[in-house]
Amino acid sequence: MEALFHTLGCKVNQYETQAMRALMAAAGYETGLYEPGHTGCAGVIVINSCTVTGESDRKLRQLLRRCRRDNPQAVLVLTGCMPQAFPETAAALEEADVVLGNASRRELPARVEEYLLRHQRVVAVGEHSSRFESLQIGEFQGRTRAFVKIEDGCNRFCSYCIIPYARGRVRSKPLEELTEELRQLAAKGYAEVVLAGINLTAYGQEWGGSLCDAVEAACAVPGIRRVRLGSLEPDMLDEAAVDRLAAQEKLCPQFHVALQSGCDDTLHRMNRRYTSEEYRRVCRLLREKFPGCALTTDVMVGFPGESEEDFARSLAFVEEIGFSKVHVFAYSPRPGTPAAKMPGQVDRAEKNRRSRQLSEAAGRSREKWMADQIGRTAEVLLETRREGEELEGFTPDYLPVKAAVENGRPGQTVQVRLVELEGDFVRGVPEDSMEKEPVADAVKDENITV
Repeated sequence: MEALFHTLGCKVNQYETQAMRALMAAAGYETGLYEPGHTGCAGVIVINSCTVTGESDRKLRQLLRRCRRDNPQAVLVLTGCMPQAFPETAAALEEADVVLGNASRRELPARVEEYLLRHQRVVAVGEHSSRFESLQIGEFQGRTRAFVKIEDGCNRFCSYCIIPYARGRVRSKPLEELTEELRQLAAKGYAEVVLAGINLTAYGQEWGGSLCDAVEAACAVPGIRRVRLGSLEPDMLDEAAVDRLAAQEKLCPQFHVALQSGCDDTLHRMNRRYTSEEYRRVCRLLREKFPGCALTTDVMVGFPGESEEDFARSLAFVEEIGFSKVHVFAYSPRPGTPAAKMPGQVDRAEKNRRSRQLSEAAGRSREKWMADQIGRTAEVLLETRREGEELEGFTPDYLPVKAAVENGRPGQTVQVRLVELEGDFVRGVPEDSMEKEPVADAVKDENITV
């Protein structure tokens, strides 16, 4: 029987989907990816959900209805953050035959077998453990880089966020488990890994450790040539930590530092734990220790109480920092959070206007950053073949590059000269034949983003 998987949400969700695929494969299932529009599946379809916004839940309900309509004979499984945070709401989604929370994902094969045996709906949403869930992956299907979950949970309770309820408190992967998992991935040919977590910068706080410990352990694994980090909290990046990170040559000089707003009043209402000036100092520190590094971020518009003056401050701050990429999104009320009940809710039209204005500014900043790369030579990890000798890939600072590489294939690295902008890519010309060993015989899954 086949088991198809679809992932909504973050890198951690993507990692956990791979781990669940491994569990189902070990139970004898043939695993693959489910794409909306796929019809006629008589096996199992697993939807790994996100619930970070109310919009996420709307898209999930829409996906479940479509999946059930197109695959009436399939066993439909709903798992992930949505049922963990809102178990009663998830249990009411009758399209799902099996409903599992984050704390119950290891039960997936057994719960599916239970449904197949009894043909009675299964709802199992357990309590979070105080220990890190020891899932491991030996490969990351469909990618030339592997995401590795090293931390789960969050203790911060930002006023707009439901994640502490969906994920529980901070728990970290033991260093020896991380090292062993990375050794397995290196043996499979993966040369780049992305360390991911719900609050990545909180890694190791249970035992007095830090994210630097995990980075140093990852960089020490033979065969791993690049280590990349997921989203970081600015108030947890002090000079001592950045100095330790800068000592690791394998660490990619690209840092996604969560901002959310460049206005101090808005940051305070969000219950973020830094000011715009403290954020500015972190950016200066990273650029000092990692010359030429890429800084990316997330920015929310239309948070309750955000005035036009507040938005203007946030916009000006984003323009000042000069990010290489900004994920702009409008605030979406999340039931169960303090922000959903705050006064001063901003109407949809105004949020859309602010989103467009900030996105345009972010686009100008990105175009300038990309143009500044023209003329330099960079190493590119090839990921996706388009046509003929045309391949796409990324530099260590996550610049997207297109290059015609003779006999090239996903998983190789090549040195290229960056010559011109081409849409949201830079055109690269291979400088020599210094191709390294292939990372993995994989092609990028277009539905997964980094």
